Amino acid sequence: MITISDSASDKIKEMLEEEGTPGLFLRIGVKEGGCSGFSYGMGFDDEDQEGDQAIEMQGLKVVVDGNSIQYLNGLVIDYKESGMSGGFTIENPNASATCGCGSSFRTATAAGKPAAAGEC
Repeated sequence: MITISDSASDKIKEMLEEEGTPGLFLRIGVKEGGCSGFSYGMGFDDEDQEGDQAIEMQGLKVVVDGNSIQYLNGLVIDYKESGMSGGFTIENPNASATCGCGSSFRTATAAGKPAAAGEC
């Protein structure tokens, strides 16, 4: 189960509206890479792929590919504003270690394929 906070949901809906393309949804996934082993991917898509798992929450369609779901169970996505900037934050209970920039992680059972030093 993935949780998206109200503030993150509102921001995602705002961004979807700005895109102006009907049928877009939020795709979340992980891929090997980043300085800790896996890196997060989050963006808009309009095509379902074989193995995808779709979740409807807070008026959003959220899709996770079948290979990523094991790493994202319990994930919490939030959106925080600080001064004149803001950004999404990710809390992943499956991560045993994270990169300093917060873009990549490692789990206790799967380390992924680390990227070159300093690549985050």
